[in-house]
Amino acid sequence: MPETDYYKLLGVPRNAKPDDIKKAYRRLARKHHPDVNPGDRQAEDKFKQIAEAFEVLSDRKKREVYDRYGYYSDQAAAGNAGPGGTVFDFSAGFGASSFRDIFSELFGGRSQGPVRKQPSRGPDIERGFTMSFDDAMHGLTTRIEADRSEACTACDGSGEAASGPTTCQACEGTGTRTARSGLTSQCPRCGGSGKAPRPCAACNGASVMPVRETIAIRIPAGVDTGSRVRIPNKGHAGRYGGPAGDLFIITNVGSHPYFTRQGDNIYCTVPITVPEAALGARIEVPTVDGKARLRIPPGTQSGQKFRLRERGSPSLRAGGVRGDQFVEVKVTLPKVISEETKEMLQQFARHNRDNPRAEMGLE
Repeated sequence: MPETDYYKLLGVPRNAKPDDIKKAYRRLARKHHPDVNPGDRQAEDKFKQIAEAFEVLSDRKKREVYDRYGYYSDQAAAGNAGPGGTVFDFSAGFGASSFRDIFSELFGGRSQGPVRKQPSRGPDIERGFTMSFDDAMHGLTTRIEADRSEACTACDGSGEAASGPTTCQACEGTGTRTARSGLTSQCPRCGGSGKAPRPCAACNGASVMPVRETIAIRIPAGVDTGSRVRIPNKGHAGRYGGPAGDLFIITNVGSHPYFTRQGDNIYCTVPITVPEAALGARIEVPTVDGKARLRIPPGTQSGQKFRLRERGSPSLRAGGVRGDQFVEVKVTLPKVISEETKEMLQQFARHNRDNPRAEMGLE
């Protein structure tokens, strides 16, 4: 009797439909296939158990025997419940699709010859990049060094040596594997041929090699801390001829002495004198693009804000659009540096007896 519950092994309930069993097998087979886990004997054993479970549960008659006795064997199928083994062929039909078809869909269809490793996209790379506030506002072109992988030049990214295949180590050249339950299956490593590709000596069969590359990058205007800038095809190389991943630059923008940012809007505080606030004036204020003129109307109060349209940050979401800049004015008191200045302020107080605390009922 098998040591493993086939339903539990595939992660499906006992009343699972054939399509659910098929989906569960596909998912697990991709995860545990020996070509995905080279040199991992546990993954290889797991793959064989999964294949064994699927071979039984996907065949209606074999599943009926398994559900009745808790295991499957030729004797049990013939009406004898005694334990025993059975040999199954991946080409034997079961359900709406043969095991050969499933194997072909998952791993390229070379069930009668060495199983070729399928191309896969290379992983993306994320790289942090610290930049100044001004560079974030105007954009930046620079170069960085990145540790990534490239296709092995010795084997042109195939992972295979030019000297041809060798004896499959998984099945020792027999083309078959026997599970603990006695079920004999076609070797998943070589597809039953008994031969396996000889790994490239330069990359040890990985098909890629590590490199350190200097990469030109362009940071667009308007990035903020946490922005992701994509550099296509500069991630790790794809294995076995697959496409390369992407490089993502994660920006970290430094602070500014007097600008702050909220979304695409820029904020700053600018001091003004008492006469400028009282009488009005035209003053210079800083912007991310340089100086600009701002009109201060008469009677301006400290804390009042003025907007400079489209003087904020360029928007990454809407090309060509900019935010606004908001200028908060802060009235600063003059320093009393002489008796003459003191007398002038006293005269001003005598002629202007407004009480700013009157609305609070205070003198």
